Amino acid sequence: MNHEIEHIIEIDNVSFRYENRNVLENINLSIPRGAFLGLVGPNGSGKSTLLKCILGILKPKEGTIHLFGTDIRKFKDWNKIGYVSQKANSFNSGFPATVFEVVSMGLVSKVGLFRFLNKSHKQKVYKALQDVGMAEFMNRNIGELSGGQQQRVFIARALVSNPELLILDEPTVGVDAGNVENFYTMLAELNKNLNLTLLLVTHDIGTITDKVTHVACLNKYLHFHGETETFQQLEERDLALVYGHHIHVLNHNHDHSHGGIQ
Repeated sequence: MNHEIEHIIEIDNVSFRYENRNVLENINLSIPRGAFLGLVGPNGSGKSTLLKCILGILKPKEGTIHLFGTDIRKFKDWNKIGYVSQKANSFNSGFPATVFEVVSMGLVSKVGLFRFLNKSHKQKVYKALQDVGMAEFMNRNIGELSGGQQQRVFIARALVSNPELLILDEPTVGVDAGNVENFYTMLAELNKNLNLTLLLVTHDIGTITDKVTHVACLNKYLHFHGETETFQQLEERDLALVYGHHIHVLNHNHDHSHGGIQ
């Protein structure tokens, strides 16, 4: 089969439980190539568990997951996937490395540990920093940066090996509230400019609805999965069923104040 895989992630009838507690029930979710999917849901809804299943850290009790058309149990091309965790609020600010050095760590699998970077490697690091708007900080110590700047550097580290899929778990933890919207705008530009498929786990429903192309609402079950336009037409009472309480979604197309779940 030589044609390009249409769906980068395909999740079919996946369920997962910790001992006797069901966390995911019968999840069916596909992410097309080039999509920017926002995965939303309340705390304890199973978002992190689903991510761990996609990353091969946890094995579903039932169902199958295919990555790039291959059953995850046989999948070997993990270099196609970049992952950025909630690092900004727990990073050791005394870590003695420059921004350039941190991003170059993303090339270890290709270059090898303790090997010198050649000119093309250095160009890749610089390009990744440009893509996230951090090139001017490349000689700064990573510990001198704000939480939001650090998180951009971690994204650059994931980008430097040219992944086709980037997974981000609550990346705005530790990002100043005033910079959250700019941060999501940067992710939307990566999606468009690099033709990069993004899977973003977030609580910021109101902030992302004019940035992402698709939305998935998870709370043990997948309550909604579709294009952003369809999600924006949902009634607030429908969303309340997902969250278990009333929520109000603020859309930012015409309003630059910071909203979200209320």
